[in-house]
Parts: sequence; C-alpha cells; structure tokens
Amino acid sequence: MSDLPRKAVTRTAKLAALPLGMAGRATWGLGKRIGGYSAELVGQELQQRTAEQLFKVLGELKGGAMKFGQVLSVFESALPEEVAGPYRAALTRLQDAAPPMPVATVHAALAERMGEDWRELFEEFDDKPSAAASIGQVHRGVWHDGRPVAVKVQYPGAGEALLSDLNQLGRFVRLLGPLIPGMDFKPLVSELRDRISEELDYGLEADAQRTYAAEFGDDPDVRVPDVVYQCDQVLVTEWLEGVPLAEVIRDGTDEERDRAGQLLARFLFSGTARTGLLHADPHPGNFRLLTDDGPPEAWRLGVMDFGTVDRLPDGLPPTIGTALRMALDGDAASVYELLCEEGFVKPTVELDPEAVLEYLVPIIEPAQVDEFVFSRDWMREQAARVADPRSPAYQLGKRLNLPPSYLLIHRVTLSTIGVLCQLGARVRMRDEMEEWVPGFALEDGAAEVAETSA
Repeated sequence: MSDLPRKAVTRTAKLAALPLGMAGRATWGLGKRIGGYSAELVGQELQQRTAEQLFKVLGELKGGAMKFGQVLSVFESALPEEVAGPYRAALTRLQDAAPPMPVATVHAALAERMGEDWRELFEEFDDKPSAAASIGQVHRGVWHDGRPVAVKVQYPGAGEALLSDLNQLGRFVRLLGPLIPGMDFKPLVSELRDRISEELDYGLEADAQRTYAAEFGDDPDVRVPDVVYQCDQVLVTEWLEGVPLAEVIRDGTDEERDRAGQLLARFLFSGTARTGLLHADPHPGNFRLLTDDGPPEAWRLGVMDFGTVDRLPDGLPPTIGTALRMALDGDAASVYELLCEEGFVKPTVELDPEAVLEYLVPIIEPAQVDEFVFSRDWMREQAARVADPRSPAYQLGKRLNLPPSYLLIHRVTLSTIGVLCQLGARVRMRDEMEEWVPGFALEDGAAEVAETSA
C-alpha cells in the first residue's frame, strides 16, 4: 500500500488542522506575552512553530498540498526578513524532497504500468528515490542500452489526492494570508486547480519535454534531457547530472549566482519563443547547473519537469513587450490605452494613466539598466509597495484586472523573479528581453526613424 494518504477524510483532517493549529498558537503566544515574554521572542517562536507544522503537513500529503507549498516557496524572498528566517529552511525543503513511497509500492506500480517483466528494461534500478515531489518520485537507473536514466513514478491515488487537496485548500486559503502579507492566495489555488491536473498526464509531459529537448539539443546554454520511454504513469528520461540550483542559492559565489541567474532569465524568455511552450514550474528543484568542472561563465542550465506548461504557439503575447517598451519611454497614455484594449482595465473602471505608469515602473526596473541586481531587499520593497492598504499602489492594483490568458504567464514571471532574488544575481535582463520578447525591441527601421526624429 502507498504511504500517500488517499482517503479524503484523512487528508481533509490533516489540512483542516492547519488553521486550527494557527489559531491555537496565536492563543499560546498571547499567553506567553501575558507571562512577560517579549513580542519579538514570542513572534519568532510562533513563526517557527507555524512553519514546522505547515510544511510538515504539506510534505506528508504530497499531492496538491505539497505542490501549493512548492509554488509558495519561490515567493519566500518577498517575506520581511524577520518573518522569512524561520520559514526559509522549511520552504526550501519542499523544493526537493518529500517522504518516499515504500519500495514494495514502487515495484507494484512499475509492474502494473510497465508489465511484470519491467526489470528486463533496466540494467540497474535504484530502489531508493533520488527525489520525491508533489505527485511522483524519481529513481535513478540504467536503461537496457546503458544510458543512465531518471524514472519518474506517479504516486498511486495522486489524482484523487491532488483534487481533494486543492478543494480543501480553497476553503481556508484566506487564513494563510500572514505567510506572505499582500498576496491573494485564492486565485493562486484556483489557477493551480485548473492547470496542475495536466501533471497527472505523463503523455502530455513527455510530448512537451521532447519538444524542448529537440529545440535545445545543440544549445550552448541550456540542456533538456531526452525522453527515453513513457507509458501510463511512468516517465523515463535521460539522467541529468549537475549542481542543484538550491545549492547555488545557498552556497554559490557571486560569479556562480550571476551565471545561474542569467541562464534562468534566458530560459524563461527564449524557451517560449523557440518552442511555443512556457515552462510553468520554475521552482529551484527543477534546475541543475552543469558545470563540467569549468568556470561559471561556461556553465549550462539543466531543466527538468515539463508537467505544467502553457501552450503559446506564437510565443509571449506582443502586448507584454510593447507595453514594457512604452513604459520605459514614459508614454503613459499609450500604455493605458493598450492595457484597456487587452482587458487589464475593465470598461467600467477609469484610472489615471500617469498613476498606472507609476505603478508599473518599479516592476520593469530590471529592464531600465544594462545590468540589474536582484535582491531580497528589492523584492520586499516591491511587495510592501503593492501590499500596504494605505499606499496608492495598493488601491490602484485592486482596480486592475488580470485576464485569464495572462494568469499563468504572470505567475511564472513573478516566480522566476523570486528565484532571481533568492540568488541575488546580477542579470542583463534587457538583453534577453530585446532578443526574445515580441514587441519589446524597436524594429530596425523604426529605430532609425526614432533616431532621425531625435
């Protein structure tokens, strides 16, 4: 039997205990304050206890609960430092690991899905998982042709658990507000519910990975492992050796962080332009740095897990690049008109174009300079600016609308920026956007006309 809790009543009880636990700890904290302990010490202890319970439960449940935790983890850099400290280690743990399935369950799943003679397909198969994630775990093996491979096995009952988790999370998601002040978790859970079910279909994942692997086959900067075999709820791909991105975040030198950040930004923008697919799960556990024992400037980015993608056959919408360029030029009226046309401003809402431009400018700061240094301080500053109910940015942001077609693009972009801030990387963001984002760079003819007019 799988160790994945499958009964809805069991999973619901575990998730329901989270808000109850938060309320209980708040009462406990009040008691300690009355007993004479300082607010700072009590607050730190409350945060630590909350983190431990939250991510222990999410990790044990796997499924949609753990996926929610992984998505949450990339926003860690937006937390105030006094809050982020107790959460950071727990958040990072979710990016790469979860309690594994028993060996007998793995063998039974492989026999059911690949056939009783499944071992004949492998020269070697390691029973100990190398990674465990939200809906499956990965084992290292050697394929019958001698290739090292990663064998991804879906947890039995993962589909039921995933949908149950997201439905339950949706019921008390507002109580998670204190984790990241200012973040609206409800649409995040809703979007996960709509999108994440695709991860259950390993056939779709294999198709997306094949597309990326073919496009980046000879790329000097990005490596995507080939698909070796796929059936039902098993996916076998080439093994990707390298340094986990989480290790670079934790221990990397400035040069290593900068290289990792530049490659990540390049992949974010170039991947969609070249494949028509947006890799929509940019948490650090899905990336490796292939060093080949060379200097950081020669490193490549290894990319894994194509279970969640957005299909954009024409690449990123040109509206994004055009609006960013107009904002950089200070053309408030044109930016506002374009946002209205695309549905970012509803017809019943009237806003001040200059105020909208002011709202957007800090978001595009990375494109205003040749090189931009991402940092947790900068991320916290941006989060505070739009999250403070007293600020004009907060009031204006509440009146803007995010069209459904942009929802996943928005989340992936913010998530990637979150990882760049965790890295503290110096990135030439404008160079990547000029090359890969439609509408951002002026066409040669238009640029000449602009220069002549000037």
